[in-house]
Amino acid sequence: MITNRAREEVRGWIVGRVPASWFTELVEVTTDREEITVIGRVAEPDLGPQATEVERQAACEGRITEFRERTRGARVEVAREANIRFGRQVSWGAVCGTERTVFTHVSAPVMTRLRQPERVVLDTLIAAGVARSRSDALSWCVRLIDQNADGWLGDLRGSLAHVEKVREQGPDPDRDTMTMIRPQERAGDL
Repeated sequence: MITNRAREEVRGWIVGRVPASWFTELVEVTTDREEITVIGRVAEPDLGPQATEVERQAACEGRITEFRERTRGARVEVAREANIRFGRQVSWGAVCGTERTVFTHVSAPVMTRLRQPERVVLDTLIAAGVARSRSDALSWCVRLIDQNADGWLGDLRGSLAHVEKVREQGPDPDRDTMTMIRPQERAGDL
């Protein structure tokens, strides 16, 4: 489990390390066991009030592409440093206007064992053309849950945050060491 403290440390380091000129706003820093995703807002091009929505969308797509190419080398260096410090890959993205693009993604394998009823669900998604493989079908199911269970997942994340706070109130295993009882000090040996 990634603790809030670890998330705060990652976010703080990213805020301090990413050049202030890259983004007008740091939109999101998301962390899990394998990846840190950094998404920032880039300035929208000034097209004037006469510009159509199609022009604005195309201009924002172009601005994101320009940002990606201009910062590539520096982003690789920041990602390398973050990988050394946090042991996670870094993925980057940008938002401009209503356009949102994530440049890189970590595709982490997840091993699972499913019984026949669960496999039938995945195979039905494949047969219906929703997914190409069981892996793709499982990924589709996870995305569907993510989109439709915000309340439940939010409550679950809140509960995990509460568990983390309770753990922090307990002894710190790195600081507090328990005194070990030597075999000869046992009650029967005295």
